[in-house]
Amino acid sequence: MRFKTIRSRVAIVATLFAVVLVATIAVGTYALVARGMQAAAIETAGLLADVAERVTRNTLDTARERAESAGMDREEAQAAMLAAMVEEPPAPFAEGLAYEGSFALHVIQQPGDEPVMVWGVGESHEAGDETLRMRAFTGDGPVADFPGAQPLIRGMFVRADLGVYSYYLPLELPGVHAAVLDVAYMPRDQEAILDATRLPITVLGLIALTGSLLAAMGTTRRAISLIDDLRRTADSVDVGVLDVRLPEEGGTEVVDLARSLNRLIDGLQRRNEVQARFIADASHELATPVAGIRGYVNILRAWGAEDPALQEEAVSAIDRESRRMARLCSDLLSLIRSEEQVEYRQIRYDINAVCREVLANAATRYLSKELRFTGPREGPLWLHGDPDRIEEALGILVDNACKYTPDGGSVSVTTRRSRDRVVVDVTDTGVGIPEEDLPNVFERFYRSDISRSQETGGFGLGLAIAKHIVDVSDGTISVRSTVGSGTTFEISLPRQRVR
Repeated sequence: MRFKTIRSRVAIVATLFAVVLVATIAVGTYALVARGMQAAAIETAGLLADVAERVTRNTLDTARERAESAGMDREEAQAAMLAAMVEEPPAPFAEGLAYEGSFALHVIQQPGDEPVMVWGVGESHEAGDETLRMRAFTGDGPVADFPGAQPLIRGMFVRADLGVYSYYLPLELPGVHAAVLDVAYMPRDQEAILDATRLPITVLGLIALTGSLLAAMGTTRRAISLIDDLRRTADSVDVGVLDVRLPEEGGTEVVDLARSLNRLIDGLQRRNEVQARFIADASHELATPVAGIRGYVNILRAWGAEDPALQEEAVSAIDRESRRMARLCSDLLSLIRSEEQVEYRQIRYDINAVCREVLANAATRYLSKELRFTGPREGPLWLHGDPDRIEEALGILVDNACKYTPDGGSVSVTTRRSRDRVVVDVTDTGVGIPEEDLPNVFERFYRSDISRSQETGGFGLGLAIAKHIVDVSDGTISVRSTVGSGTTFEISLPRQRVR
C-alpha cells in the first residue's frame, strides 16, 4: 500500500487517531482511579493517626488509674505512666495496628538532647523525615507528610506504588522533655486495587482500539470506494463510454456527489446524443443538395446546350439547393458568433419599435402564407440594452412562429411592463410543441419530432442562439405550448442599465 494514496493516508490517520483517543481514555481512567486511591490512602492515614492518638491517651489513662488504685504518689504515678509508653509498645500498636501501618516513639529527655527512638513496630518504623519530626517536637500540632504528585501513570506498566503517608504526632509524656509518635501508613489495599484494574483497563483499551479502527476504516471505505468508482467512471467517459453510473445508495454527502456526477454524465450523454443526431441531420441536409447540384450539373453537361427549358430548370434547382446549403452555413456561423465574447451595447431604445420592425420583415418574407400579424400598438417603451441583439433574438422567434403556423394563421408580438422589467410575448397559432420536448427546445442541435417532420424544419440552432442572446442581456426566456393550438415564447428583459 503506497503511502501517497488516499487509502493509506486515511488508514494511518485513522490508526493514529484511534491510538491517541483510546490511549488518552485509558490513561485518563487509570489516572482518575489512582487519584481516588491516593485520596483514600490520605483519608486512611488520617484515621490511623486518630486511632494511634486515642491508643496513646488510653494507655496513659490506664497506667494512671492503676497507679492511683495502687496508692502511688504523684511521682510514682508519672513514672508508671512513662514506663507504660516507653518500656514497650502498647499492645494495640504491636498487634492489630501493625498490619495497617508502622509506629515509632521518639523522645527528648532533656532540653538540648537529641531525639532518641525508644521503640518501633511495623515495616517502616525506622523511616521518616527528621526535619518534619523536629517540627513536630518544636511545634504545637501534628505534621503530615504525604507523597507529592508522583507519576501515577507508571502503575499501568509496573506494580503500583503510592508511597508512604506519615503523621508526626507530638505527645505529652511525664518525665521527658518532649515526645513524638511517628505514624506511617502503607496503602497496600489501594495499591492492590490499582494492580487489579491494570489488566481490565488494558483489555478494554485494546478492544476499544480495535473497534475504533474498524469503525474508522468502515466509514472511510465507502468514500474510498466511491473515489475508485469515480476514477473508473472518468476513464470510461474519457474513452467515450457514457453508460456508466455511480452507486447512489444512502444519504451522505458522498452519495450527493455521486448523484451530481451521474447528472453530469446524463447531461453529457444527452448532449452527445443530440450532437450525434445533429451531425447525422446536417450530413443528410448537406448531402441532399450536393447530390442534387451534382445531378443537375451532369444533366447540363449532357443536354443543357440543346434544351433551353431543361437548362433553366437545372439552373433554378442548383440555385435552390445552393441557397439551402447557405442557410445551413449561416445558422452554424450565427451559433458560433452568439457564443463569442462580443461586447453588448448598453443604449436606450424603444422595444416596441424593434418588435414592429421584426414583424414587418417577417410579413414581407411570408407574404404568400397570408398570415395575420399583430404588434404592439402603444407608444414607445424604453429600456437599456443592445437593440440589434434583441432584434436578432425576436427575429428568430417570429421566424419560427411563421414557419410552423399554417396558412391563414396569426402571429402576434406583445409587450407589457412588470415592475422593473419588460415582458415580450411572441405567440402563434401553429402546430405547437409536445410537452416532453419543451424542456429541451433551447438546447443546441435539438429539434422536436413535429419540426423534424416538416419541410420547413431547421437545424435546431435558432432557439439556442436566441436564449444565449437573452441570457447575456440579463434576461430570461421561457416557452409554453399546446399541440395543435399554438406556442408562446416569453422574454423578460430589465428596463435599467445592466453590466
